Amino acid sequence: MRLWRRVPDGTTVETVPFSPFLLLAEPGLVTGVPGLVAVEPLVGPGALRWLGRFETWAEALAARDACRERSGHGPTAPEAPYRFLPDPVHQYLLLSGRRLFLGLRFGALRRLALDIEVVTGDGHEFPSAARPGDRIVAVALADSSGFRHVVRGDRLDERALLEETTRLVRERDPDVIEGHNIFRFDLEYLEGRARRHGVRLAWGRDGSELRSRPARLQIAERAIGYRRYEIAGRHVVDTWLLAQLHDVGARDLPAFGLKDIARHFGVAAPDRTYIDASRIASELAEAPDRLMAYAADDAVETLAVAAILAPPYFAQTQLLPFDYQAVTLRGAAGKIDALLLGEYLRQGQAVPLPGAPAPVGGGLTAIWRQGVGGPVLHVDVTSLYPSLMLAHGIAPASDALGVFLRLLARLREVRVTAKRLARQAADPEERGHQQALQQTFKILINAFYGYLAFSPGHWNDFAAADRVTAEGRAVVAAIVERLEVLGAAPIEADTDGVYFVPPPAHRPEDDAGLLERIAAGLPAGIALELDGRYAAMLSYKMKTYALLDERGRLTLKGSGFRSRGLEPFVRRLIEEIVRLLVEGKRGEVRPVIDRWLADFAAHQVPLRLFARTETLQESPEAYRERVSAGVRPSAAAYELALAAGRTWQPGDQVSYYVAGRARHVVVSEHARLASEWDPARPDENVEYYRAKTLEVWERFRRFTEQDGLVPYRDDEPAQLSLF
Repeated sequence: MRLWRRVPDGTTVETVPFSPFLLLAEPGLVTGVPGLVAVEPLVGPGALRWLGRFETWAEALAARDACRERSGHGPTAPEAPYRFLPDPVHQYLLLSGRRLFLGLRFGALRRLALDIEVVTGDGHEFPSAARPGDRIVAVALADSSGFRHVVRGDRLDERALLEETTRLVRERDPDVIEGHNIFRFDLEYLEGRARRHGVRLAWGRDGSELRSRPARLQIAERAIGYRRYEIAGRHVVDTWLLAQLHDVGARDLPAFGLKDIARHFGVAAPDRTYIDASRIASELAEAPDRLMAYAADDAVETLAVAAILAPPYFAQTQLLPFDYQAVTLRGAAGKIDALLLGEYLRQGQAVPLPGAPAPVGGGLTAIWRQGVGGPVLHVDVTSLYPSLMLAHGIAPASDALGVFLRLLARLREVRVTAKRLARQAADPEERGHQQALQQTFKILINAFYGYLAFSPGHWNDFAAADRVTAEGRAVVAAIVERLEVLGAAPIEADTDGVYFVPPPAHRPEDDAGLLERIAAGLPAGIALELDGRYAAMLSYKMKTYALLDERGRLTLKGSGFRSRGLEPFVRRLIEEIVRLLVEGKRGEVRPVIDRWLADFAAHQVPLRLFARTETLQESPEAYRERVSAGVRPSAAAYELALAAGRTWQPGDQVSYYVAGRARHVVVSEHARLASEWDPARPDENVEYYRAKTLEVWERFRRFTEQDGLVPYRDDEPAQLSLF
């Protein structure tokens, strides 16, 4: 195994012994396999009680294949009597106990952001590296030392551009190469064009070329396909994927494009250059300097977005047996499994096989009141599930060493310390470092409950997970009961907290006293915190509500308000209506509806507001097969993708609008790509979009006629499908 280490005048490389391994239930699975060094026994009750070591990685792969053939089970099958970890770096870090970046701060990383601009041949809408008429016209580079440069395609032919890019990557010698959608576009396109010109993209620290393989990443309910690139001695971090991961919890990003994210995080320069993607070729011909400035701004923004989203993963790398790139691409439950596995192997302990899946109850979610009320407080249990696991000793039955709870307690302790140090730090770099640490430990701590119900987890325990949620429901129910006894009005509860209107005589200065009274009688180890105070709240339906804080900032929660499956104008309209409601301006809602109706009738709504953007969850080919088999209906995004004549992958996005003139149309038959819309001859379906506007009105009409909070009722018209 080669280890690169940065030193003051460059980098050094160290070569260390590495013996790949397999975990085995029976040593006979590898008897006679070439390259077998030893089969070492592990102690304890786990089923995987032998560690087979091999001379080379190729021989370990051959042993994996022998185990598959002899056992009849693939290496990822839960019941397989062997385990092979397919990442050699992960194997090395597990057995050696070494970790990357120890003693370093995020600011010490040498980070290089990369962005390319391409032109598409005549008659084609989307770029393709395989098409002769397409080419790269700019490669923008920006690194964390202040280096900024654009390799210009108006001054170099494409072959020279690729060679110069490779020279600069090697000269700048980054530890990390960052890009926005770099896996699914930039690197794949660069590799394709380099292959066409016979150029070696020798970006590795050892002079090796990029290597890639197909991969998939599961983010919430979506599986994203991409090519995973490896560069020897460097890491590749994709800010597009980091944004997806961030949004699973935060749900605050307006979209996943670089410009949207940069504006959201406040890192877009006031004078940054914007160019529509459809105008790249014309800008190259008419204003090449402007195009190069645009590319440079993209690279700089990528660097800035990574500085916001990447530090928690950098901190995790110092703790987990994965390299930095792998940490950004691994799920939280898999990371917990790796921590447990590392400790078991360190102690020479046998590893259990995953338990069989079983039903697990959910957390308490309930709604008691609907409408607008205020002021509203939110009380929640600090780390409810981790606290319950520690307080009640809930851990996997197969954890013979008791590692699970000790690790959880230690991470919680470290997080508390990091939060305190972040508050106390005067130095911005130190404050940022401690904040990244506490955020990292928060993510990992909250993953411990999910790990219990993680099917591939070696120490999973579905019964323990069910007990945790049962205890959690009891705690939240007890909080609600206390609130009612104290004269408060509970509005909604969701897993670990409750929104409520405080008792009539309550004053803000008595918040601490109210919190103590609510907590009276709760189990030991359960701590409450007042998580928020709001001037008003709109309780719409279960898990869908809006909060207006005392500074006038509005927060919308729930997919019914924020779903990206809604057209942008619908989201904007909802936000306008909700703000008026929580500000007590019920009478101004209908005029807003009328204004949107009139704007659609006059073709005055911009395309970006009525075009809908959808993410492909499966390949268009798989979609076509499922439609043909009658197992799914046709869908506009897929039909347009199939007709567009380019290669699509799961995770790609398609933007389209609905044409025609009737209110009721089959969308998949009347959809057109957003790029086809002509402002000189607007053909959007006015009746269709006006009907969408009126659907929103019907959803909110009751709140314009209702004064305050009323008992919840769920009797919305069944025929409306907006939410």
